[in-house]
Amino acid sequence: MAWRSVGANNEDLIRQLKDHGVIASDAVAQAMKETDRKHYSPRNPYMDAPQPIGGGVTISAPHMHAFALEYLRDHLKPGAHILDVGSGSGYLTACFYRYIKAKGVDAETRIVGIEHQAELVRLSKANLNTDDRSMLDSGQLIIVEGDGRKGYPPNAPYNAIHVGAAAPDTPTELINQLANGGRLIVPVGPDGGSQYMQQYDKDADGKVQMTRLMGVMYVPLTDLRS
Repeated sequence: MAWRSVGANNEDLIRQLKDHGVIASDAVAQAMKETDRKHYSPRNPYMDAPQPIGGGVTISAPHMHAFALEYLRDHLKPGAHILDVGSGSGYLTACFYRYIKAKGVDAETRIVGIEHQAELVRLSKANLNTDDRSMLDSGQLIIVEGDGRKGYPPNAPYNAIHVGAAAPDTPTELINQLANGGRLIVPVGPDGGSQYMQQYDKDADGKVQMTRLMGVMYVPLTDLRS
């Protein structure tokens, strides 16, 4: 992609993404500036490309995180419930937290990162605490171990759901946990085949509309046994 680049530091990376139109809003840029990727990506944190974080998992390229925030930003409001499936390093979960906090404080706000690898749950919590311990201490951002394909019912319904790995077909269980008026963005398609980032919007009456956003390439959404 033409905008891929390397930043001298986190702020420079975000500036380049904004200059190239990947980041469209100041609020998204601010949340990403405040969340320094060095805490979440041990290798090449400011390169606009996926990077390994362990366990056969990568942190997505910065431009994909920017797209996710932009597509979901109208649903990231104080009091909202947000689910980040395959939260990995914890980076995007932290961005969701900071984006909402900048809009206002509400005791009902919940940002849930769900990850099926216990080691990544431990790693992401360590990353978040290295970045800013107050995020987890607030109780409003939580990281849980579980099969994200099944969502996380204890905090459903969700106003926004982001999925960081490709579902083989329509993620019905996640759509079921989407609140009326909510939005889900998820890569859909077979491993190694044609995949598309798809947006599912649920209206006030519970009717769901799907919009295909762009072609993508993601690892498959799995559990520990697959």
